[in-house]
Amino acid sequence: MAATATHTDGRIARGNQTRQTILKRTVEIASVEGLEGLSLGRLASELKLSKSGVFALFGSKEDLQLATVRAAIKVYLEHVVQPARDLPPGVDRLWRVCTGWLSYSRERVFPGGCFFYSVSAEYGAREGKVHDTLAAARTNWFAYLEQTVREAQQVGEIAADADVAQLVFEIVALLEMANAESVLHDESTYYDMAAKAIASRLRAVVTDPALLPEAP
Repeated sequence: MAATATHTDGRIARGNQTRQTILKRTVEIASVEGLEGLSLGRLASELKLSKSGVFALFGSKEDLQLATVRAAIKVYLEHVVQPARDLPPGVDRLWRVCTGWLSYSRERVFPGGCFFYSVSAEYGAREGKVHDTLAAARTNWFAYLEQTVREAQQVGEIAADADVAQLVFEIVALLEMANAESVLHDESTYYDMAAKAIASRLRAVVTDPALLPEAP
């Protein structure tokens, strides 16, 4: 019985490792070619795996796409959200999230720039589980930013009458424009321009300009 359990545990561990290897590659492909660029056969060939083994882990192309989106969410949280979590509520946390996002795109954590910018455009007008998962991820991102701004309001660092939804919309627009132009032109100066614009926008709503860097 113990030998059987050990064998089973080993097989599960190998399956999990193979799954992670596949997803590491799929998020890279999708950020450049889109989620439609994924195929079970291609992955088996590229990673030198059996096609039947890949099918056993992901039963369909849609399952593979959904797993890829979930894997990308984990990477996104690790690089953009988590580094600012230990900071107290306030403008510094909001600014750290913004600069973290710019670094995540600038450093090409995903080779195609922001994974979600790329695939959201691909699936924006479609219906189905992949669209819904991407839409939920984007809604959660906006909600997180709005929460971060409201917490800064609660500690008195952002004006109480600031339009939170409008502010977040403008921040995201600047972040995504930097990503889009940098990827298109292979030019990193757009990130500096976005940081400067976001800092300028925040200065209009902070209660103390010293809370922000003078020249990002």
